[in-house]
Amino acid sequence: MFDLKVLFLLFIVYSITGWIIEVIATYPDTKCFVNRGFLIGPYCPIYGNCAIAMIFLLHNVTNPILLFVLSILICSVGEYVTSYTMEKIFHARWWDYSKNKFNLNGRICLVNSLAFGVLGFLLIKFVNPFVVGLITKLSPTMINVLFYTILTLFIIDNVISFKVIFKIKNMSIKYVHLDNTKEITEKVKKILSDNILAKRVFKAFPNIKFRFNLKEKMKVLKDKAISIKNNYKK
Repeated sequence: MFDLKVLFLLFIVYSITGWIIEVIATYPDTKCFVNRGFLIGPYCPIYGNCAIAMIFLLHNVTNPILLFVLSILICSVGEYVTSYTMEKIFHARWWDYSKNKFNLNGRICLVNSLAFGVLGFLLIKFVNPFVVGLITKLSPTMINVLFYTILTLFIIDNVISFKVIFKIKNMSIKYVHLDNTKEITEKVKKILSDNILAKRVFKAFPNIKFRFNLKEKMKVLKDKAISIKNNYKK
């Protein structure tokens, strides 16, 4: 359908579009600019991933109602899987729709899913054909320059951002003995308050909640007890 370089550029375009949507959507509550997303740059990869999935799976769908429904399904699955995976990797719930009506485990909710359905319909019917037309008009040299430049910056961004997020995760694990997730979060925020990149993550996800199961808590407490015992012997 498209070569790898064009697909990557489409991914970046829709990731940036998603970032803009997130910034606009959060402005009424924050009354200020908030760099949304896990990464430093102005893009939200979940939007890019869902857009690419819809382009591949729905480009031949002509029935508008079916297109709308399938867009809801693809984006909802994408958001749910992303939430679940990120929670398992980083032991944190990055967003929570539990207070919204008709939500599923707080990971997705009806309002967002309906909005994704509309966006998906617009993407396949109008936006993507226009964007593809613009990109394919570029010379092969320009496409190569854009691809390698943006890819390099994107990889660097991922490396730096994930190092920061893992640092936040490791800091939170040290305090699983505290009473609740809010207490852990506040402790970690305080310790990392001088870290500009860590502060950006907390600002982007103000409702982040660290989550640990009983087995993980017991392991951390056991390791801490062993460490104290060894230090006492010394």
